[in-house]
Amino acid sequence: MSGEPRTLILVDDHPLVRDGLRVHLEAVPGLHVVGECGSGREALNLAATLRPDIALVDISMPDIDGLELVSRLRRLEPAPECIILSMFDKPEYVRQSVRAGSRGYVLKDSPAGDILTAIEAVASGGNYYSAALVQGLASLAQPAPGLTKREREILILVAGGASNKRIAQICGISCRTVETHRLSTRRKLGIESTAGLVRYAMEQSWIV
Repeated sequence: MSGEPRTLILVDDHPLVRDGLRVHLEAVPGLHVVGECGSGREALNLAATLRPDIALVDISMPDIDGLELVSRLRRLEPAPECIILSMFDKPEYVRQSVRAGSRGYVLKDSPAGDILTAIEAVASGGNYYSAALVQGLASLAQPAPGLTKREREILILVAGGASNKRIAQICGISCRTVETHRLSTRRKLGIESTAGLVRYAMEQSWIV
């Protein structure tokens, strides 16, 4: 984990899931799991007391659902950044999580490294969504004038926080080809930066 040390709380009503996450995350230098709990109310108390940098939140909770919990956590001062962990891959849940204030959405059956990548991205001020989710959003997105299907897919993957290397793996192409598509997309849309591409995807309701 690069940069400053980060503190986290784990919010999931399955103790075995929390145990697995804690063991995985505590093995990473710079990450400190400072608390864990199995309900939304406990999470609010933990966050208010411990003031973690990041909260990893399950979407299915016994009292307050994860989306509502994220919304409440984001109203705390200071507010933790939130990443949703879920088995549900419905695009609407992703959109709702963004509206609630989450900065990431990771599927529980994603590769083990995804959660670390999500934490890195969010800690650096970015966003992160599991590749399968972004591909689902891409398949539902309305065609953009002038963009090819591949360019649209790569744009949504970029907006979801995927690196060129990760996009290349997902699409089965080379990193050089990914960069070529990104350059072509920027030229067609008249957008100079990655942040601009993210804003464009949001304006098109592709990732929110």
